[in-house]
Amino acid sequence: MVTSEQIEQALTHVMDPELGRNIVELGMVRNLQIYDSTVELMLALTIPECPMREQIASDTRSAIKALGVKQVKVTLGAMNAEERAAVLGKQNQPPAKSTPAFNHIKHVVAIASGKGGVGKSSVTALLAVALARAKYRVGILDADVTGPSIAQFFNVHGAPKMNVVGIIPPTSGLGIRIMSVNLLLPSEDDAVIWRGPVIGQVIQQFWNEVVWGDLDYLLVDLPPGTSDAPLTVMQSLPLDGMVLITTPQDLSAMVVRKARHMAEQMNTPILGVVENMSGFVCPTCNTRHELFGKSHADASRIGDAPLLARLPIAPELAAMGDAGSIESYESSDTKALVAAFLAVVPQSAAVPNNAKS
Repeated sequence: MVTSEQIEQALTHVMDPELGRNIVELGMVRNLQIYDSTVELMLALTIPECPMREQIASDTRSAIKALGVKQVKVTLGAMNAEERAAVLGKQNQPPAKSTPAFNHIKHVVAIASGKGGVGKSSVTALLAVALARAKYRVGILDADVTGPSIAQFFNVHGAPKMNVVGIIPPTSGLGIRIMSVNLLLPSEDDAVIWRGPVIGQVIQQFWNEVVWGDLDYLLVDLPPGTSDAPLTVMQSLPLDGMVLITTPQDLSAMVVRKARHMAEQMNTPILGVVENMSGFVCPTCNTRHELFGKSHADASRIGDAPLLARLPIAPELAAMGDAGSIESYESSDTKALVAAFLAVVPQSAAVPNNAKS
């Protein structure tokens, strides 16, 4: 028979979408009763007319039935004024930048751009692959909730499994652990039409409820811009720093400087800059053509952050990304990128698995 402890653990994965916290933490679960094949409980909502009440009730039933319970009866109630004031008061407190006890992650690095279309996700994927080839334990948290692409790059599909601790991220061929909202949608083509608070809550779930285990590096693929999702990551995750992605155009460099200013205001170190789509090297004559103009990735344009790499346009990379075989791509440029990355991460850098005692 299922226990109350198991049910409460399962319900920590049921969120109030508006508050961005789980229903157990909020104190919504009341009068839990367990019979042979039936579980009954009451949910004390913040207000009786809560617009998300049906979704919360449905998610509650699904979470409990996943434990093997045949029937779940959920009654909806409401908190009193004092309880509601206590909950909403806590909501204004900044989230703690702590790592869940079941995870041991040495370094958390965000990959950002400020501007869309610069290849930020592909650079994230290439860096993860290069680190995995160097025998580091790597994970990717896809924080680009409305435009996820990481799972496609690695040909990772299907809903992730769960255990009593949390969500088990699927792994790529090289063992890279991946968590993306596309893995949770009924169809990968479904649009994610969510407001900022819900997106922030999903990102916090990916940090707090995914069993990343032992990792040397967790790369966080940020969406473009300087709004809700990047702010949630910088406020909620213990970032070691951020890598900024740009392209040769002056417009891209200007928008990236906005992202740099945001990081500075949030006290997030800039580890370096990667200029992507930086020219095209002709495979026949080996001549470099600056298709998007002269590079703007110098220190005077971006600031004091070092230039980690200039990655040229590679048609074969695009084809491999579309096919989900990005782990088959290799180049001297990505080797230089990972070497530069490892040189700027904090001094307590991770040690490759094959070098550990």
